Amino acid sequence: MDLEKFEKFVEIDKENMYGHIRNLPDQLENAWKIGQDKTLPKSDRLKAVVITGVGGSAIGAELTAAYVTPLASIPVMVVREYDLPAWIKGPDVLVIGSSHSGNTEETLSAFQQAGDRGCQLMSISTGGKLQQMAEERGFPAWIFDHQGQPRAAVGYSFGLMVSVLCRIGVISDPEDEIQKTVAAMKQQQDSLAREIPVSSNPAKRIAEQLYGRWVMVLGSDYLTPVARRWKGQVSEVAKAWAQFEALPEADHNTLSGIFNPKDMLAKLVVLFLRSGSDHPRNRLREELTRKTMMAEGITTDFIEAGGDTPMGNMWTALHYGDYAAYYLSMLYEVDPTPITAMVDLKKALSLL
Repeated sequence: MDLEKFEKFVEIDKENMYGHIRNLPDQLENAWKIGQDKTLPKSDRLKAVVITGVGGSAIGAELTAAYVTPLASIPVMVVREYDLPAWIKGPDVLVIGSSHSGNTEETLSAFQQAGDRGCQLMSISTGGKLQQMAEERGFPAWIFDHQGQPRAAVGYSFGLMVSVLCRIGVISDPEDEIQKTVAAMKQQQDSLAREIPVSSNPAKRIAEQLYGRWVMVLGSDYLTPVARRWKGQVSEVAKAWAQFEALPEADHNTLSGIFNPKDMLAKLVVLFLRSGSDHPRNRLREELTRKTMMAEGITTDFIEAGGDTPMGNMWTALHYGDYAAYYLSMLYEVDPTPITAMVDLKKALSLL
């Protein structure tokens, strides 16, 4: 596929994933607004907030935890498993179940455990069993309307969770930062749109770099979950193999593995996500790590996040990655929406 021939994208993108990506800034803004009027769980004397979810629903949780950790008055953590750690029990822990469909088995399992252990509960979903479980126990069940894949609803999961944490007093009101973030995303995407030619479209140029290669994305601090999002989008949207790593951890192990097998590493491309919010030492690590990799012949590039706040850095980098993954799917000529392998696995699990 020639990325200049954007008129042909609709022949591949049969369910309009492009429209979901284009709408992400409005989705984030809308989620924040609708979260201001919904029923809250009890929040007296909370000692922790735990968000349980997997996949597309969990990435919003990871983004939320990364954003609020430097600001929050209590710990906020994410559980991506069937089972909860033993310490998560009692009414001073709030467990938020996050599942787009409301029927994700790992999330339902952890949510059931939280209820059995006497935790405060609430759910965020489009309905399903999760909503039913929350309501049966007398806890808030936040519903949002979204027709599409869970990964395309990341603005809802993040915006609603941040609304919860703000309204129960875990963080201060981020209204101004959200508005600045939405504005930065909209400004950025003017250069990322499908009608913008490759020469002026950085997301298309990055997609061309990734085409036919094994992709690794590195991030640090606020951008660690964004690197994970890039990895997920390359895999789910472009149906291509990818991985993510976090700095500084990657320098203590992954960096030692850049020598073998040489034939595979020749096909590797490493993207470093960076922003003004990076810790200064991590910023230095990004530069030195890249130089070390380049000295061994590994292809690398930097992606500089936009925005002038931590949230703006996170969301402009995320949005950029969604566009890049979309254009990579066009290069591979695969529909960016269906996830056949994952659906087939879920069907197989349901029979066992």
